[in-house]
Amino acid sequence: MKKLILLFILTIGLNLPAQEKTQDYSKNVATLDSTIETLYSVISGDKGVERNWELFKHLFHPDAKLIPTGKNREGQTIARYMSPEDYIKTSGKWLYENGFHEVELNRTADTFGNITQVFSTYESFRSKSDTTPFMRGINSIQLLNDAKRWWIVNIYWMQESEASPIPSEYLPKQ
Repeated sequence: MKKLILLFILTIGLNLPAQEKTQDYSKNVATLDSTIETLYSVISGDKGVERNWELFKHLFHPDAKLIPTGKNREGQTIARYMSPEDYIKTSGKWLYENGFHEVELNRTADTFGNITQVFSTYESFRSKSDTTPFMRGINSIQLLNDAKRWWIVNIYWMQESEASPIPSEYLPKQ
C-alpha cells in the first residue's frame, strides 16, 4: 500500500506543469540609465512585433501610475490615470498593430536622496526606418531607488502641439 501511495504521489508530481522560470531583469533596473533605456526599448517595436510586457511591468513600483495628459472631446485639458496593466490593455494591441518607436532626444534629471525626477524629451516613429517623427513630447518620470534597484513610480506625459512646443532647454543642445 505504501508503495502504491508513493507511486501515486510521484506520478502526480511528474505530471504537474513545470513552474515557469522568471527572467532575471536585475540589470535592467540596476541604474537610472538602464531603467530609462529599458522603458523606451520595451515599448518600441515595428508593426507585428510583440512587446515584452513582463519586463515592462518589472520596471514599475507596485502602485505606479502612467498618466497621459491631453484634451478631451470637449477641449478640456485632462489627465488619465492607468496602472501598467491598464496601459498594456489599452495600448498593447495598438502598438502591435501599428508599430511604435519612442526615442529619447534629451534628458534632465534632479535627484534628492533616493528620489529622482526626470524630464525625458522624446520623438515617436511608426517604424525604425522612419526619419520623420509623427509625434514629440516630454515624459516626466518619477523614480525611487530603494538601495536594491530603481523603480518607476510614475510617468506623466504630454505631447507637443502648436500651442505647446517643447521648450528649447528640453531639446538637445546644438
